[in-house]
This record gives sequence, structure tokens and C-alpha cells, in this order.
Amino acid sequence: MGGEKMRTFLARVFGAMVFAVTAAGGASAQVTSITTPPAGSVWNTMASVIAAEAQKSGGGRLVVQAYSGNAQMLQAVDSKDAEFTMTDINDMIVAVAGEGDYSAALPNLRVVAKINPFAVGLFVRADSGMTRVSDLAGKRVPSGWEAFPLNRPLVSALLEADGISYGEVVEVPIPDIIRNVDALASGLTDAAFFAVGGPKVAEVGAMVGGVRYLQVASDEQALETIRKFRPAYYFSEVTPSPVRVGVDAPMMMLTWDNVLVAGEHVSDEQVKALLASIFDNVGAIGDAYPPLRVMNIETAYVDYPGVEYHPGAAAFFAERGVAIRAVD
Repeated sequence: MGGEKMRTFLARVFGAMVFAVTAAGGASAQVTSITTPPAGSVWNTMASVIAAEAQKSGGGRLVVQAYSGNAQMLQAVDSKDAEFTMTDINDMIVAVAGEGDYSAALPNLRVVAKINPFAVGLFVRADSGMTRVSDLAGKRVPSGWEAFPLNRPLVSALLEADGISYGEVVEVPIPDIIRNVDALASGLTDAAFFAVGGPKVAEVGAMVGGVRYLQVASDEQALETIRKFRPAYYFSEVTPSPVRVGVDAPMMMLTWDNVLVAGEHVSDEQVKALLASIFDNVGAIGDAYPPLRVMNIETAYVDYPGVEYHPGAAAFFAERGVAIRAVD
């Protein structure tokens, strides 16, 4: 991305974050919160943009609350300390069941809507000479993910889809998503993991002279491999755009569905108001953060396994004439 385009993009994102925070302090309406990872992450950016639009369009005052990791984000909603969060549908499935990295079930989580497909990958410095995930054999790769366990199955799936494993790389313990990118910038690791389109990727790319996402196998065998880790992983084609730093040509990438989640305790009216502010203002939200331009009410109501929809969301889609769709 060129310098001027990058400055414009980051200015829009920062402006949405500032609006979301300052607007939350200035009105008297009931405050709700949405949990995210720290600033610089894609979920934090998306939530900030949605919160700003909700405030402007009557969807309510939505305060963005940053947590160090995905488990804490979901636990806050389940325990009624927050109303909403945004997560990988796979992580929600295992959280509700009390499986994977969740020692206890989180039964109070409810799906609100599919937001967008979420492509992720491992990326390296542009001058590294590496082009495929399998080129990381013998290289230093983030591991551990104590504060962000969501990344354990993701990085394992990426490595094994391309024919290697954690046993064939040099593991560097990194606690969370932001510090994993900082580790690449500082030279502590040879690769980092992040969602495509993340502001943090653009930031580090500008610091190190460019970054490149690594290609990964995406044939039927690779699909079987990634679904050993989580049932709703899939591959999708990602094409270059100004905000997709590190993607210089069309490439297949591991993808999941990003979902908006509410606690069972959240009222139907709050859920419906937020959904209306999102899907009635996709254009404005997409202008503030282009990856959200793909949001589509017709594909937002998906019958995911092992989870329930919030009744306010089911009512919203019924009122809009949107039928539930089978999972891809």
C-alpha cells in the first residue's frame, strides 16, 4: 500500500476508534460493551467502526473493551460482564461445549450474525526469500499462545496443511496476537500470524520494508487436514487490495466465519437495534473499514453446528425475510 493511501486508511480507522470512545462518554442512553483483542487487531478495528456507526444511527452506545485474548473475551460475555463480542465461529463452538482450551463450558453465548469471512495466514518479511508455509521448516515460529489460545489450532492447521508441523520449526513462545507481530519486527521470529487486512500488519510492513503472506496448500487433502483441528475452517481466495498488505497476487488462504456474539442476558431489543444499525449502514461501515463491505444480510443467518442464535437475532432476520442458510 502506498504511503498516502496507508495514512488515509489508518486515519479513518483511528477516527472511528476515537468516535466510539468519545461518543460513549457523551450520551445518556444505556451503555453496552463489545469485547475485543487489543488495539491494532482486526476485531478491535471492526468493533470500533461498528460502535461508531451504531452511535450515529441509533443502534445504541457500544463501548469497545479490549482484553488480552479470545478466551477472556468470551468469558466476559458469558459471565454478563459484557454484552457482545466478535469471534471465530469455531472458537465459539468449542467454548460453548467446554472443549479445546476451555476447561468449562460457556453456555450463555448466542450467535447474533455472521459478519464476514475472515482470512488468516502466516507472513514473513518481503526480503526473506520464503514464499510457502513449508519454507518455515527450521525457522523461528510463534508458539504457546497462552493469552490467545485461538491461534494454537490455526497455526498448527496452516503448518500441517502445507506438509510440516510445529515439530519441524523452532518454537518461540509468544503470549498474544499483537506481540507475535512485534516479534517479527524486532527479529525475534521469522514469521508472524495475523488476519489479512489488519492495521498491525500494515504498521509492521512499513517498518521492515514490506511483508509477504505465505502460500498454503488448499486441495482436498489440505482441507481434510485443517478440519481435523476445527470443523468450520475452509479455504477462500484472497485478492490484492490497498488494505491487504502482504497479498500481492490472488492466493488461497485459511478462512473462518467471523461472527457477532451476544450473551443470553442481552435483551432482544438491544440485539435487533445493533443488527439494524449494522445491516442498514453497510456502505458507511465499509467506507470506514473496507473489509466490512462484504457484509450481507442475505448470508448473515447461518445454521452453525453446536450453537444457538439469540432470539432477538432470529426475530430480526424473520422480520427482514431472511431464511437461515446451511453452513458451507
